[in-house]
Amino acid sequence: MENSKITHTEDLRISQIIDANLDRAREGLRVLEDWARFGLGKEDLVIRIKNFRQILGKNHLEIYKISRNHIEDQCKGLSHVEQTNRKSPSKIISSNSARVQEALRVIEEFSRNYDNKLSRIASEIRYEVYNLEIELLNFNTHERSQSIISENNLYFITDNRENLLEIIEKILLGGVKIIQHRFKNGKDKDNLKKAIQINYLCKKYNSLFIVNDRVDIALASNADGVHLGQDDVDIITARKLLGSSKIIGVSANNSNDITKAIKNGCDYIGVGPVFQTSIKKNKETLGVKKIKDLTKDIKIPWFAIGGINKANISSLKNHGICKVAVVSGLLNSEDPKEEAIIILKELSHEN
Repeated sequence: MENSKITHTEDLRISQIIDANLDRAREGLRVLEDWARFGLGKEDLVIRIKNFRQILGKNHLEIYKISRNHIEDQCKGLSHVEQTNRKSPSKIISSNSARVQEALRVIEEFSRNYDNKLSRIASEIRYEVYNLEIELLNFNTHERSQSIISENNLYFITDNRENLLEIIEKILLGGVKIIQHRFKNGKDKDNLKKAIQINYLCKKYNSLFIVNDRVDIALASNADGVHLGQDDVDIITARKLLGSSKIIGVSANNSNDITKAIKNGCDYIGVGPVFQTSIKKNKETLGVKKIKDLTKDIKIPWFAIGGINKANISSLKNHGICKVAVVSGLLNSEDPKEEAIIILKELSHEN
Protein backbone atom coordinates (compact mmCIF):
# COMPACT_ATOMS: atom_id res chain seq x y z
CA MET A 1 0.00 0.00 0.00
CA GLU A 2 2.89 2.35 0.75
CA ASN A 3 3.93 2.29 -2.93
CA SER A 4 0.50 2.90 -4.43
CA LYS A 5 -1.78 5.89 -4.67
CA ILE A 6 -4.99 5.87 -2.65
CA THR A 7 -7.88 5.78 -5.07
CA HIS A 8 -10.66 3.67 -3.60
CA THR A 9 -12.91 4.82 -0.76
CA GLU A 10 -12.27 1.60 1.15
CA ASP A 11 -8.51 2.14 0.96
CA LEU A 12 -8.97 5.72 2.16
CA ARG A 13 -10.97 4.63 5.16
CA ILE A 14 -8.44 1.94 6.09
CA SER A 15 -5.60 4.43 5.75
CA GLN A 16 -7.50 6.84 8.01
CA ILE A 17 -7.99 4.08 10.58
CA ILE A 18 -4.28 3.24 10.53
CA ASP A 19 -3.31 6.92 10.72
CA ALA A 20 -5.64 7.66 13.65
CA ASN A 21 -4.46 4.64 15.62
CA LEU A 22 -0.80 5.31 15.00
CA ASP A 23 -1.42 8.75 16.51
CA ARG A 24 -3.26 7.20 19.48
CA ALA A 25 -0.56 4.61 20.11
CA ARG A 26 2.27 7.15 19.96
CA GLU A 27 0.40 9.64 22.18
CA GLY A 28 -0.31 6.94 24.77
CA LEU A 29 3.31 5.82 24.71
CA ARG A 30 4.44 9.39 25.29
CA VAL A 31 2.30 9.60 28.42
CA LEU A 32 3.86 6.36 29.73
CA GLU A 33 7.34 7.55 28.77
CA ASP A 34 6.99 10.84 30.64
CA TRP A 35 5.78 9.10 33.79
CA ALA A 36 8.67 6.62 33.60
CA ARG A 37 11.03 9.57 33.20
CA PHE A 38 9.71 12.21 35.58
CA GLY A 39 7.52 10.16 37.92
CA LEU A 40 9.73 7.12 38.43
CA GLY A 41 13.16 8.09 37.12
CA LYS A 42 13.54 4.72 35.37
CA GLU A 43 15.95 5.29 32.49
CA ASP A 44 15.71 1.72 31.18
CA LEU A 45 11.92 1.99 30.85
CA VAL A 46 12.20 5.41 29.19
CA ILE A 47 14.58 3.99 26.58
CA ARG A 48 12.25 1.04 25.85
CA ILE A 49 9.16 3.21 25.47
CA LYS A 50 10.95 5.81 23.38
CA ASN A 51 12.13 3.02 21.07
CA PHE A 52 8.52 1.87 20.56
CA ARG A 53 7.50 5.44 19.68
CA GLN A 54 10.35 5.81 17.21
CA ILE A 55 9.56 2.52 15.47
CA LEU A 56 5.90 3.48 15.05
CA GLY A 57 6.89 6.97 13.92
CA LYS A 58 9.21 5.56 11.28
CA ASN A 59 6.35 3.42 9.96
CA HIS A 60 3.78 6.23 10.08
CA LEU A 61 3.98 6.68 6.31
CA GLU A 62 2.97 9.77 4.38
CA ILE A 63 0.20 7.85 2.67
CA TYR A 64 -1.55 7.40 6.04
CA LYS A 65 -1.12 11.05 7.04
CA ILE A 66 -2.47 12.31 3.72
CA SER A 67 -5.60 10.16 4.03
CA ARG A 68 -6.90 12.08 7.06
CA ASN A 69 -7.83 15.03 4.79
CA HIS A 70 -9.86 13.04 2.26
CA ILE A 71 -12.89 11.94 4.31
CA GLU A 72 -14.15 13.97 7.27
CA ASP A 73 -14.30 12.23 10.63
CA GLN A 74 -17.91 12.70 11.77
CA CYS A 75 -17.11 11.47 15.33
CA LYS A 76 -14.22 13.82 16.05
CA GLY A 77 -14.22 15.26 19.57
CA LEU A 78 -16.24 12.50 21.25
CA SER A 79 -15.26 11.86 24.87
CA HIS A 80 -16.40 9.68 27.77
CA VAL A 81 -17.17 10.52 31.40
CA GLU A 82 -14.58 7.96 32.60
CA GLN A 83 -11.82 10.17 31.23
CA THR A 84 -12.40 12.59 34.12
CA ASN A 85 -11.87 9.79 36.67
CA ARG A 86 -8.16 9.34 35.91
CA LYS A 87 -6.98 11.13 39.02
CA SER A 88 -4.03 8.96 40.08
CA PRO A 89 -0.84 7.99 38.25
CA SER A 90 -1.88 4.32 38.38
CA LYS A 91 -5.15 5.06 36.61
CA ILE A 92 -3.34 7.18 34.03
CA ILE A 93 -0.85 4.35 33.44
CA SER A 94 -3.62 1.77 33.02
CA SER A 95 -5.81 3.91 30.77
CA ASN A 96 -2.95 4.91 28.49
CA SER A 97 -1.59 1.37 28.36
CA ALA A 98 -5.05 0.24 27.26
CA ARG A 99 -5.14 3.06 24.70
CA VAL A 100 -1.86 1.87 23.21
CA GLN A 101 -2.85 -1.80 23.26
CA GLU A 102 -6.21 -1.16 21.61
CA ALA A 103 -4.74 1.14 18.96
CA LEU A 104 -2.04 -1.40 18.09
CA ARG A 105 -4.64 -4.15 17.78
CA VAL A 106 -6.61 -2.03 15.30
CA ILE A 107 -3.44 -1.30 13.31
CA GLU A 108 -2.52 -4.98 13.32
CA GLU A 109 -5.91 -6.00 11.92
CA PHE A 110 -6.39 -3.30 9.27
CA SER A 111 -2.81 -3.21 7.99
CA ARG A 112 -2.46 -6.98 7.60
CA ASN A 113 -3.43 -6.99 3.89
CA TYR A 114 -2.01 -3.53 3.11
CA ASP A 115 1.21 -3.20 5.10
CA ASN A 116 2.29 -6.54 6.50
CA LYS A 117 5.44 -5.10 8.06
CA LEU A 118 3.41 -2.58 10.10
CA SER A 119 0.96 -5.30 11.12
CA ARG A 120 3.80 -7.42 12.48
CA ILE A 121 5.38 -4.47 14.28
CA ALA A 122 2.05 -3.52 15.90
CA SER A 123 1.60 -7.10 17.14
CA GLU A 124 5.09 -7.29 18.63
CA ILE A 125 4.87 -3.94 20.42
CA ARG A 126 1.36 -4.70 21.70
CA TYR A 127 2.59 -7.78 23.58
CA GLU A 128 5.53 -5.81 24.95
CA VAL A 129 3.15 -3.14 26.28
CA TYR A 130 1.20 -5.74 28.29
CA ASN A 131 4.38 -6.47 30.27
CA LEU A 132 5.35 -2.81 30.34
CA GLU A 133 2.06 -1.85 32.00
CA ILE A 134 2.65 -4.32 34.85
CA GLU A 135 6.21 -3.04 35.34
CA LEU A 136 5.07 0.58 35.47
CA LEU A 137 2.26 -0.21 37.91
CA ASN A 138 4.62 -2.21 40.14
CA PHE A 139 7.20 0.57 40.18
CA ASN A 140 4.44 3.09 40.82
CA THR A 141 3.10 1.08 43.78
CA HIS A 142 6.61 0.74 45.20
CA GLU A 143 7.24 4.46 44.71
CA ARG A 144 4.04 5.31 46.61
CA SER A 145 5.01 3.02 49.49
CA GLN A 146 8.50 4.50 49.65
CA SER A 147 7.00 7.99 49.76
CA ILE A 148 4.78 7.07 52.71
CA ILE A 149 7.77 5.56 54.53
CA SER A 150 9.85 8.69 53.85
CA GLU A 151 7.18 11.25 54.68
CA ASN A 152 5.79 9.73 57.90
CA ASN A 153 7.63 9.65 61.21
CA LEU A 154 5.45 7.31 63.26
CA TYR A 155 5.45 3.57 62.58
CA PHE A 156 3.09 1.38 64.63
CA ILE A 157 3.80 -2.29 65.37
CA THR A 158 1.05 -4.58 66.67
CA ASP A 159 1.15 -7.17 69.44
CA ASN A 160 -1.45 -9.68 70.59
CA ARG A 161 -4.62 -8.01 71.82
CA GLU A 162 -8.22 -9.20 72.00
CA ASN A 163 -9.56 -5.99 70.45
CA LEU A 164 -6.64 -5.42 68.07
CA LEU A 165 -8.72 -4.36 65.06
CA GLU A 166 -10.52 -1.74 67.13
CA ILE A 167 -7.21 -0.38 68.44
CA ILE A 168 -5.68 -0.27 64.95
CA GLU A 169 -8.62 1.66 63.54
CA LYS A 170 -8.34 4.24 66.32
CA ILE A 171 -4.61 4.59 65.64
CA LEU A 172 -5.32 5.04 61.92
CA LEU A 173 -7.92 7.67 62.77
CA GLY A 174 -5.19 9.40 64.77
CA GLY A 175 -3.17 9.83 61.58
CA VAL A 176 -0.72 6.91 61.62
CA LYS A 177 0.12 5.81 58.06
CA ILE A 178 2.34 2.75 58.65
CA ILE A 179 1.10 -0.40 60.39
CA GLN A 180 3.23 -3.50 60.90
CA HIS A 181 1.42 -6.64 62.03
CA ARG A 182 3.60 -8.80 64.26
CA PHE A 183 2.44 -12.25 65.39
CA LYS A 184 4.55 -15.06 66.80
CA ASN A 185 1.90 -17.62 67.73
CA GLY A 186 -1.41 -18.99 66.48
CA LYS A 187 -2.54 -20.94 63.44
CA ASP A 188 -1.57 -19.69 60.00
CA LYS A 189 -5.17 -19.61 58.79
CA ASP A 190 -6.13 -17.36 61.72
CA ASN A 191 -3.08 -15.14 61.25
CA LEU A 192 -3.86 -14.77 57.56
CA LYS A 193 -7.48 -13.89 58.30
CA LYS A 194 -6.37 -11.20 60.76
CA ALA A 195 -3.78 -9.88 58.28
CA ILE A 196 -6.46 -9.52 55.58
CA GLN A 197 -8.70 -7.64 58.02
CA ILE A 198 -5.90 -5.26 59.03
CA ASN A 199 -4.96 -4.71 55.39
CA TYR A 200 -8.56 -3.75 54.66
CA LEU A 201 -8.45 -1.15 57.44
CA CYS A 202 -5.13 0.23 56.20
CA LYS A 203 -6.48 0.62 52.66
CA LYS A 204 -9.57 2.34 54.05
CA TYR A 205 -7.31 5.00 55.60
CA ASN A 206 -4.79 5.10 52.72
CA SER A 207 -2.04 3.64 54.93
CA LEU A 208 0.67 1.01 54.49
CA PHE A 209 0.24 -2.52 55.79
CA ILE A 210 3.43 -4.46 56.50
CA VAL A 211 3.69 -8.05 57.75
CA ASN A 212 6.42 -9.01 60.20
CA ASP A 213 8.69 -11.93 59.23
CA ARG A 214 6.26 -13.94 57.10
CA VAL A 215 6.68 -13.43 53.37
CA ASP A 216 3.96 -16.01 52.66
CA ILE A 217 1.38 -14.19 54.82
CA ALA A 218 2.41 -10.87 53.24
CA LEU A 219 1.78 -12.29 49.77
CA ALA A 220 -1.46 -14.05 50.68
CA SER A 221 -2.91 -10.94 52.38
CA ASN A 222 -1.69 -8.61 49.59
CA ALA A 223 0.26 -6.55 52.12
CA ASP A 224 2.32 -3.58 50.97
CA GLY A 225 5.48 -5.25 52.18
CA VAL A 226 7.30 -7.31 54.77
CA HIS A 227 9.63 -6.55 57.69
CA LEU A 228 12.47 -9.02 58.19
CA GLY A 229 14.63 -9.84 61.19
CA GLN A 230 18.20 -11.08 60.94
CA ASP A 231 17.05 -14.70 61.35
CA ASP A 232 14.33 -14.48 58.69
CA VAL A 233 14.55 -15.13 54.96
CA ASP A 234 17.20 -12.93 53.32
CA ILE A 235 16.29 -9.75 51.43
CA ILE A 236 17.27 -11.03 47.97
CA THR A 237 15.09 -14.13 48.31
CA ALA A 238 12.22 -12.06 49.72
CA ARG A 239 12.45 -9.68 46.75
CA LYS A 240 12.29 -12.58 44.29
CA LEU A 241 9.15 -13.86 46.03
CA LEU A 242 7.47 -10.50 46.57
CA GLY A 243 8.34 -8.80 43.27
CA SER A 244 9.21 -5.18 42.64
CA SER A 245 5.98 -3.62 43.92
CA LYS A 246 6.43 -4.50 47.61
CA ILE A 247 8.63 -2.80 50.17
CA ILE A 248 11.07 -4.62 52.43
CA GLY A 249 12.15 -3.40 55.84
CA VAL A 250 14.89 -4.93 57.99
CA SER A 251 15.77 -4.90 61.68
CA ALA A 252 19.45 -4.25 62.36
CA ASN A 253 21.47 -3.28 65.43
CA ASN A 254 25.07 -3.22 64.19
CA SER A 255 26.97 -1.59 61.33
CA ASN A 256 27.59 -4.85 59.43
CA ASP A 257 23.91 -5.78 59.31
CA ILE A 258 22.93 -2.23 58.34
CA THR A 259 25.47 -2.10 55.51
CA LYS A 260 24.42 -5.54 54.23
CA ALA A 261 20.71 -4.64 54.33
CA ILE A 262 21.25 -1.45 52.32
CA LYS A 263 23.50 -3.25 49.80
CA ASN A 264 20.84 -5.93 49.27
CA GLY A 265 18.15 -3.36 48.53
CA CYS A 266 15.99 -2.91 51.61
CA ASP A 267 13.67 0.11 51.61
CA TYR A 268 14.02 1.11 55.27
CA ILE A 269 15.67 -0.07 58.47
CA GLY A 270 14.47 -0.46 62.06
CA VAL A 271 17.31 0.22 64.50
CA GLY A 272 17.17 -0.68 68.18
CA PRO A 273 16.24 -1.29 70.85
CA VAL A 274 16.87 2.26 72.00
CA PHE A 275 15.39 1.73 75.48
CA GLN A 276 14.39 -1.30 77.53
CA THR A 277 11.24 -2.91 76.17
CA SER A 278 8.78 -5.33 77.74
CA ILE A 279 8.48 -7.29 74.48
CA LYS A 280 12.20 -8.12 74.21
CA LYS A 281 13.30 -7.97 77.85
CA ASN A 282 16.56 -9.85 77.40
CA LYS A 283 17.83 -7.83 74.43
CA GLU A 284 20.61 -5.37 75.19
CA THR A 285 19.64 -1.76 74.60
CA LEU A 286 21.71 0.41 72.27
CA GLY A 287 20.96 3.81 73.75
CA VAL A 288 20.63 7.10 71.93
CA LYS A 289 24.37 7.70 71.41
CA LYS A 290 24.91 4.28 69.78
CA ILE A 291 21.83 4.73 67.58
CA LYS A 292 23.14 8.09 66.38
CA ASP A 293 26.55 6.59 65.60
CA LEU A 294 25.08 3.63 63.70
CA THR A 295 22.77 5.76 61.58
CA LYS A 296 24.92 8.78 60.77
CA ASP A 297 25.65 7.62 57.19
CA ILE A 298 22.32 5.95 56.35
CA LYS A 299 20.71 7.49 53.24
CA ILE A 300 17.46 5.49 53.29
CA PRO A 301 14.66 5.97 55.87
CA TRP A 302 15.26 4.41 59.28
CA PHE A 303 13.17 4.19 62.45
CA ALA A 304 14.38 3.99 66.04
CA ILE A 305 12.56 1.24 67.93
CA GLY A 306 12.35 -0.14 71.43
CA GLY A 307 10.61 1.26 74.49
CA ILE A 308 9.58 4.48 72.77
CA ASN A 309 6.55 6.41 74.04
CA LYS A 310 5.34 10.00 74.33
CA ALA A 311 7.39 10.48 77.51
CA ASN A 312 10.78 9.94 75.83
CA ILE A 313 10.13 11.15 72.27
CA SER A 314 11.20 14.71 73.09
CA SER A 315 14.57 13.35 74.24
CA LEU A 316 14.99 11.52 70.92
CA LYS A 317 13.99 14.66 69.02
CA ASN A 318 16.62 16.65 70.93
CA HIS A 319 19.21 14.24 69.53
CA GLY A 320 17.90 14.54 65.96
CA ILE A 321 15.95 11.27 65.92
CA CYS A 322 12.61 12.04 64.27
CA LYS A 323 11.35 8.69 62.94
CA VAL A 324 10.24 6.14 65.53
CA ALA A 325 8.43 2.82 65.75
CA VAL A 326 6.04 2.41 68.69
CA VAL A 327 4.39 -0.72 70.11
CA SER A 328 3.21 -0.63 73.73
CA GLY A 329 3.12 3.16 73.81
CA LEU A 330 0.04 3.01 71.58
CA LEU A 331 -1.34 -0.46 72.31
CA ASN A 332 -1.60 0.13 76.06
CA SER A 333 -3.04 3.63 75.79
CA GLU A 334 -6.52 4.29 77.13
CA ASP A 335 -7.14 6.44 74.04
CA PRO A 336 -4.98 5.17 71.11
CA LYS A 337 -6.32 7.80 68.73
CA GLU A 338 -5.46 10.72 71.02
CA GLU A 339 -2.11 9.12 71.87
CA ALA A 340 -1.26 8.86 68.18
CA ILE A 341 -2.18 12.50 67.62
CA ILE A 342 0.02 13.59 70.54
CA ILE A 343 3.03 11.54 69.37
CA LEU A 344 2.67 12.73 65.77
CA LYS A 345 2.50 16.34 66.96
CA GLU A 346 5.60 15.82 69.11
CA LEU A 347 7.49 14.28 66.20
CA SER A 348 6.56 17.08 63.84
CA HIS A 349 7.43 19.83 66.32
CA GLU A 350 10.70 21.58 65.47
CA ASN A 351 13.15 21.95 68.33
